[in-house]
Amino acid sequence: MPKCAVLLVNLGSPASTSIADVRRYLREFLGDERVLDLPAPARWLLLEGGILRTRPKKSAHAYEQIWTKDGSPLVLTSRSVRNKLAAALAASERNENGTPVYLAMRYGQPSVASIVAQIAADGVDEVLLFPQYPHYAMSSWETVVVRVMEEVAKQAPKLRVTTVQPFFADPDYVDALHAVSAPYLAQPHDFVLFSYHGLPERHMRKADSSRAHCLIVPDCCTTCSPVHATCYRAQCYATTRAFAARARFAPGKYSVSFQSRLVGEPWLRPFTDHEFGRLPKAGVKKLLVLCPAFTADCLETLEEIQQQGRATFLGAGGESFTQIPCLNDHPAFIDFLAKRTKRWLTAMRA
Repeated sequence: MPKCAVLLVNLGSPASTSIADVRRYLREFLGDERVLDLPAPARWLLLEGGILRTRPKKSAHAYEQIWTKDGSPLVLTSRSVRNKLAAALAASERNENGTPVYLAMRYGQPSVASIVAQIAADGVDEVLLFPQYPHYAMSSWETVVVRVMEEVAKQAPKLRVTTVQPFFADPDYVDALHAVSAPYLAQPHDFVLFSYHGLPERHMRKADSSRAHCLIVPDCCTTCSPVHATCYRAQCYATTRAFAARARFAPGKYSVSFQSRLVGEPWLRPFTDHEFGRLPKAGVKKLLVLCPAFTADCLETLEEIQQQGRATFLGAGGESFTQIPCLNDHPAFIDFLAKRTKRWLTAMRA
């Protein structure tokens, strides 16, 4: 029987809130050619000559607002997910050791390189790579897969890797989102805003292999096309539709927006921060915000939404603001991960 294991990979975090550590993290993150997809010389010039001169101080302050005594919320939550998934697999297999579950971060520590080395040293034959991104984007899901496969080719060429595809509309994933959200949806509210991480429109066009659909065809996200397999925006809307159907939302009581943009070029609209200012003027006083692009709460949800977003919404005339937690280590998310893993294990051991 092959020795099987699971590898969870999430975004990552600075080692601390010091400006030096944040600068180091941003250099690795924004230096990724799938994040800042510019020619190498232009990317270096933008980073070293511009972004890394000013942004680390601002980002370090933002991280200070969410940092815990034990470190990064994203890393801590991811560790808990790994531990709980390992326990769930051990229980289902009636084996106290069970299927090993490893955790790596695309940027920062534990690095993909170090964890692939550990997997190889442990004698694993088959690994299920589980990017912790529900939606495809070259700057998230794809860069994780490419980075892992680079290290596998270098360190463990005999290791066989099966990759979980984006699960944006998987009914079990939608059920998990709903399970986390249900207590908040039961509270009085006027509106639900689905806030997804933003991307440059250029990334949408680049991922469109036809070069003739995305942001060209009217209603391109709802017009059926094979390119939706690599269209982040279409997948975000698909998640929203599936969740709205599961939660039985009334038409007009929810919408989609995109957060965390950079200046300098067109990004996906509408912008979340603009919606926080607009919605109170449109009569929304009690707002719920759901962030399905993130499986774990992080800087973008805890600081950008919970803190900055709340202040903007209440300052514009809103009365109550609640960011529904991400999936984090909720039992429903662990069940989703375990179900996917057990199906793979069954196929491997057949």
